[in-house]
Amino acid sequence: MKICLYYEFYHLLGEKFLKSIGGGIFTSYLNQKKMLQKEDIQFTEKWMEDCDILQINFHGLNSLRLIKKARKENKKIIIWGHTIAENFENSFIFSNSLSPTIKKILIYFYNLSDIIFCPSEYVKKVLLFYGLPEKKLIVRTNGVDTKKFLKNPKLREKGRKKFKIKGTAIGNVGIVIPRKGIDVFLKLARQFPNEEFLWFGKIYNALLTDPLPEALPSNVKFTDNIDHDKEMPMGFNSLDIFLFPSYEETQGIAILEAAATGLPILVRDIPAYDGWLTHNVNCLRAKNNQEFKKYLSLLIKDKKLRTRLGKNALKLAESEDISLQAKKLKKIYQNLLKKIQA
Repeated sequence: MKICLYYEFYHLLGEKFLKSIGGGIFTSYLNQKKMLQKEDIQFTEKWMEDCDILQINFHGLNSLRLIKKARKENKKIIIWGHTIAENFENSFIFSNSLSPTIKKILIYFYNLSDIIFCPSEYVKKVLLFYGLPEKKLIVRTNGVDTKKFLKNPKLREKGRKKFKIKGTAIGNVGIVIPRKGIDVFLKLARQFPNEEFLWFGKIYNALLTDPLPEALPSNVKFTDNIDHDKEMPMGFNSLDIFLFPSYEETQGIAILEAAATGLPILVRDIPAYDGWLTHNVNCLRAKNNQEFKKYLSLLIKDKKLRTRLGKNALKLAESEDISLQAKKLKKIYQNLLKKIQA
């Protein structure tokens, strides 16, 4: 069994650049590589004639070329459902107006697959609504590397020194686009002026997306480019509370990484989290701005609440660990290839 693991941006932009800007798809891609390595599954990142399965992570022209090539050679095709039209909206300039076209492109791509990996039950429901056949849809977490992302006092000390943190640190991880909830993040920072707010993630040019306000609250820091592999374990450890006000997600790998670090998590109450993020068990889910303020205030004041939510979040992350997910992934590959033999 040999897998062609393909992410078009990886070849176009290079690993170094992708590490600097981060992003959920790239993190998922790295996790997929680790899963294959853990199960000693042979793989390549470029198409080779002896590949049995082509696993696609992005819907680009070269990905389409490889899909058609693989289909002609009777290879099996898996496409990751990282992208839906809903999470393309409110991201970049013209993304909302392009969303209907993106939806059509996605439907076309997904229909070319044998299997679509849905990062959550929510994505499965969306793709069913798009008209994709249920038999193709398999819910597969992006997973989290709990050996990399874990509570580490030394990293906490190093991170708080690097990012000049003195008090309670409330942070988010993600590219700086409107969909991620920048408006709520800044509003909360103004409502809690005695706390420190950090946003780890790439800031794009104003030609691509709405720029940050010129006058930011004095207690807010945006790091811009940060190496996800080398610096984010330190970044998570430097925080006390993980605040993720995103309006739309397919899963949210940063949430799993925060959970693996044992952080208390505050998120928006959206469908993507149904079935794995449970309010007042392993997180708090805010329905509106008033609840964000209320729950953040509770987390700041109540250390026992932070500890309880953090411990339960860690249990969640351990259940999503890439070592466990790798075994499940191997079985899916084996079952898919049996269909060829049959």
